[in-house]
Amino acid sequence: MSPLSPRGAGSANARLAARLPPVPVPAAAAPPPGLLALPGGPEVLVRVPATAGAAPLRLVLALHGAGGNAKGGLAPLLPLADAHGLLLLAPTSHAATWDAVTGGWGSDVRRIDDALAQVFGSYPVDPTRLAVSGFSDGASYALSLGLANADLFTHVMAFSPGFIAPGPRVGTPRVFLCHGRHDTVLPIDRTTRRIVPQLRSARVPTEVREFDGAHTVPASIAEDAVQWLMHAP
Repeated sequence: MSPLSPRGAGSANARLAARLPPVPVPAAAAPPPGLLALPGGPEVLVRVPATAGAAPLRLVLALHGAGGNAKGGLAPLLPLADAHGLLLLAPTSHAATWDAVTGGWGSDVRRIDDALAQVFGSYPVDPTRLAVSGFSDGASYALSLGLANADLFTHVMAFSPGFIAPGPRVGTPRVFLCHGRHDTVLPIDRTTRRIVPQLRSARVPTEVREFDGAHTVPASIAEDAVQWLMHAP
């Protein structure tokens, strides 16, 4: 069975309920630029670009790799946020990695859902450039969550993913994947080079960047991903 098909116990739990309000939040009412933690602890960080103004912001849900945290989720895109007007939302997984990576959709989906609802109610967000991104396990989770919620997310940026977790397929996002040819943590032949044909056979528009490097996100690749987000249809 294709990993893009609904399957697996609890796969419906991958669905997010948070939605943008029918009337956009006025920019003047949004919190000021900078880094802040959402209420309830440091598990979820929001980075508002210094360039925030009247125009809606491009929201990116940024997911860390195994053993990481919210700051690690921000790291690949943080240097680009101000220049490109990116509103970054970075949660921390409840365990060492994301729920669907180790067993099934659950508490991390709920944390993400709650965080998205808070951000949607506080900031003007561009519904045409609403992305989920991630590195390593976070990339696998971003791909899986994005495919299950493409009626919300328009774009997925997956930096060195390992797989697509079992779950529903709702809508069709645009996908950007990158991977180092010398990655020994998640070797490219076992991961991205298997994922890409699956996505394309399911008619998911997919952009791919392979680079000469290891298990990392080079600055030039992060820039390519953001440029793709800005300009992809």
